[in-house]
Amino acid sequence: MLLVIIVLALLFDYINGFHDAANSIATVVSTKVLTPFQAVLWAAIFNFAAYWIFQDHAVANTISKTVNKEFITLNVILAGLIAAIFWNLLTWWYGIPSSSSHTLIGGFAGAAIAHAIQDNGFSISWDKIVESQTIIKTVMFIFLAPMIGMAISIFITIITIMRNIWLRIVLIALTTALTVWMFDRFEESKMDEGLVKFIKLDKYKADYEKAEATLSAEPTNEKAKEELATAEKKLSKAKDVYNILAPKMKDFDHLGADSIASFAYGNGLLSEIEVSKLKDEVRNANDFLVLEALSTDNAEKKKEYDIAKTETEKYKEPLKQYLKKEITIDSTIININTIYPIDPKNSSKIKSKIEKFNIQKSFKKDIEKSENGNVVWGIIFTSILFVLVYLYVEKIKTPTAYSIASMFKKLQLFSSAAFSIGHGGNDAQKVMGIIGAALIANGSIQDFGQLPNWVPIACYLAIGLGTMSGGWKIVKTMGTKITKVTPLEGVAAETAGAFTLFFTGQMGIPVSTTHTITGSIIGVGATKRLSAVRWGVTSSLLVAWILTIPVSGLLAALIYWITTLFN
Repeated sequence: MLLVIIVLALLFDYINGFHDAANSIATVVSTKVLTPFQAVLWAAIFNFAAYWIFQDHAVANTISKTVNKEFITLNVILAGLIAAIFWNLLTWWYGIPSSSSHTLIGGFAGAAIAHAIQDNGFSISWDKIVESQTIIKTVMFIFLAPMIGMAISIFITIITIMRNIWLRIVLIALTTALTVWMFDRFEESKMDEGLVKFIKLDKYKADYEKAEATLSAEPTNEKAKEELATAEKKLSKAKDVYNILAPKMKDFDHLGADSIASFAYGNGLLSEIEVSKLKDEVRNANDFLVLEALSTDNAEKKKEYDIAKTETEKYKEPLKQYLKKEITIDSTIININTIYPIDPKNSSKIKSKIEKFNIQKSFKKDIEKSENGNVVWGIIFTSILFVLVYLYVEKIKTPTAYSIASMFKKLQLFSSAAFSIGHGGNDAQKVMGIIGAALIANGSIQDFGQLPNWVPIACYLAIGLGTMSGGWKIVKTMGTKITKVTPLEGVAAETAGAFTLFFTGQMGIPVSTTHTITGSIIGVGATKRLSAVRWGVTSSLLVAWILTIPVSGLLAALIYWITTLFN
């Protein structure tokens, strides 16, 4: 089942590539800067290049958490994927530029709701099934993403046609400075969130609140008192570590990940979490997560899991002794085996995990995931490039209609590449999120942070290959039916779309590249005059956008119900 889901997820990624190829290449084809074949090849290359630019898979993490963990099963994911593939192919066939992102989210949520209702009846709360904040943000950005793209494309167009070049340069510099500051805030926020998760401050806080609620309901419960005292102690220690490291994380640009990780380890700030994380790795290597996954639908496995969960917590003592170099690796394995038996087939794997474990390197890697220097420097480079081109064409060379048109045709190669990077970085991550959710449901990994390296590589490759297959019906809609696009307007639309995708990607919001580029194209059309936009076409697109999530959800619910008949 897991293998089928991975294959289908990559197939969806491939379909997403050719379904959304139009988003990346519509303007560059309609302005005749590139031929259709050259355009899809160009877009595919930069789709895959996004793998090296987007280090923090924030969008993928959001997708994987669309549904609450207890309602994620392989059947749910399978039904959601089948529904998403069906809707994507149907809209592609009719040339409707619908959102692959919203298809996937709608399918995933719809199948999970069907599963929850089947097990618990209609009385179960919506909030217990899906992450409502994720759904609400996603629905909001159905409208916000095109509006942001539209506003930015209008701004870029106005700046570009401004006669005073020096005023134009000043405005570009101010806008770039504001953008860099904003992305710096994103980085700071993500690093803080990563620190909280790494030292388990969020988990300890939740444990404390749960223990406090239990004791409040049962004031004489001695076990509840002990659990509250333990939770309070863990929370207090985690808060102390956070208060020391949080200021260091804010100064990341000067200190760097290596320096912060070295400081944390050298001052013993990671000692408590070190044992806890090593314990997790050891028991997970002994198929603990597989047992957890099986326990959701099997009463016998649930009993076995409850015992394993309690007993494997005792792994901490021998692991602490090993980390302090008080006992050898062989003695550690023997002691662990006496607490809760190790499956013989897992013995060498567990030994390797213990020997290779390094909390300092793990912390450093976790910090680096939130670093967005590649994106920021890309924005700065883009601004400098635009300024230099403007100066060359308008001040060094004698400006003519031909030279300016030629300049924008060349710039369109750059802007379409930037949009393709944003497309690859945003859409490939959505499939990464689905595969991550499947691996978690199957017990292969504990959380999204443990996603194997082959997953992002396969997802970026699949979307790149899909883009190379093209999507000519949608190209016609996007490139000619909404408004007639010139090279100048193509640059404005693609740059606006790219910025919107980078912006929402940093926030971890799964948006539609289709909606984004459509809004950007409408923006450049409206800059000329409102009548330049074919609003009839635009309104029909809007209807398709609104229908995508509910239709995908209903399809997935129906498919889930059908699949359960064969179980």
